[in-house]
Amino acid sequence: MAKQRTLKKSVSFSGIGLHTGNSSTITFNPSPEDYGYKFVRTDLAESIEIPALTDYVVDLSRGTTLGIGDVRVHTVEHVLAALAGMRIDNCRIELSANEPPVIDGSSLPYVEAIMDAGIVEQEAEREYFYLKETARYTNEEKGVDLVALPTDDYRLTVMVDYYNPALGSQHTGLFDLDKEFVSEFAPARTFCFLTEVEMLYENGLIKGGNLDSAIVIEDKEISDESLEYLKKIFNLAQAPKRGDSGILNNTELRYKNEPARHKLLDMLGDLALIGVPIKAQILAARPGHASNFEFAKKIRALYLKDKELNKYKVNKKDGYIFDIYELMKVMPHRYPFLMIDRITELDKETNRIIGYKNVTINEPFFTGHFPENPVMPGVLILEGMAQTGGLLLLNSLEDMSGKLAMFMAIDNAKFRVPVIPGDQLVFDVRQVAKRFNAYSFEAKAYVNGKLVAQAELKAALVDREL
Repeated sequence: MAKQRTLKKSVSFSGIGLHTGNSSTITFNPSPEDYGYKFVRTDLAESIEIPALTDYVVDLSRGTTLGIGDVRVHTVEHVLAALAGMRIDNCRIELSANEPPVIDGSSLPYVEAIMDAGIVEQEAEREYFYLKETARYTNEEKGVDLVALPTDDYRLTVMVDYYNPALGSQHTGLFDLDKEFVSEFAPARTFCFLTEVEMLYENGLIKGGNLDSAIVIEDKEISDESLEYLKKIFNLAQAPKRGDSGILNNTELRYKNEPARHKLLDMLGDLALIGVPIKAQILAARPGHASNFEFAKKIRALYLKDKELNKYKVNKKDGYIFDIYELMKVMPHRYPFLMIDRITELDKETNRIIGYKNVTINEPFFTGHFPENPVMPGVLILEGMAQTGGLLLLNSLEDMSGKLAMFMAIDNAKFRVPVIPGDQLVFDVRQVAKRFNAYSFEAKAYVNGKLVAQAELKAALVDREL
């Protein structure tokens, strides 16, 4: 299993925020296991940690903004892409203003800072979310279609189509995060269309933007007046030039499909808001921050649901997988018919489960079943084996809450040794076959290592409301 990772030491650099225009220093700090990513504004009196999760997204105007109350951190996607791309699990990101420095409009400055700080492996294992079902988000009006397919790896494929001669249709794919991220995607810069620049500026955005931090694509004829206005917007000494390549000032692209690569970079950062690395194949047509957020929110909901269900699945602690309290959360039986006290083994590969029942003189059946010479009824030993097998069956499901395991048949039942007060029954049950919705089990019960009962059992899954 992969281990969690953090930085060896703190590292900082300074610059101007893309949209706010504020001077800002960003500091990446080593953080403890299971900390995740959290942003902290050091310019405020109160040190509020803002987790990088979908729950804390408060605005998506040309970037992803996180917030708690009145505290905001703008344009976090390039920072998150750098952390996710470098497989950093735990990092406290301190900012001296409300937006990270944009530098060149890519994730490369953040990646280089992380590499300068160094990376250290921690003791705890990294948690992954293995997608178990297809997740999809669509926006037909904007032509957006985002799909996540289950796989044992993490791959992203992005297609963009802006119906612009300077861009055309572009696509790109990231298939190996460790080998491709730093060289092929981290340097891809942000971009916008010329028709958007005036609108963004008039809406109080891109105050820190310039032609070194963004690619401006010409999608209209540019008058001399427009060039002068752009000089003001970008605070230039002289007006920019019309681009022969369809890009303002003839800015040279780092990759032929740099805009598509940057869209993938944005998506990588936005999907970090799920809160855990995922195993999935992502296919994205015309993604943007708003659609990325909705998509990430949907996958995070699947992750949280899976995490809640797994609270009652194989999670061995103190020698138990299920203690009596956990058993009562998932078993439909109650006193006096809950016939198992704990589960100590549950092996999904071999379909085997081990359960225990402590037999005491206080069992209600002893008052009427040979009271002068108490013996546990054989049918209740069978019931204990059946309940243990039913738990094995339920534990194979993604969602245990909607089903019951109902037993259909008992064959070749044999009782070899009486079970009396003070004995501890050990139920050893193994699923041996499945046909349609019928499951067959071999079940044995032991006391002090001696076989006391055995049977062949058959069960079916039914809806709980039935």
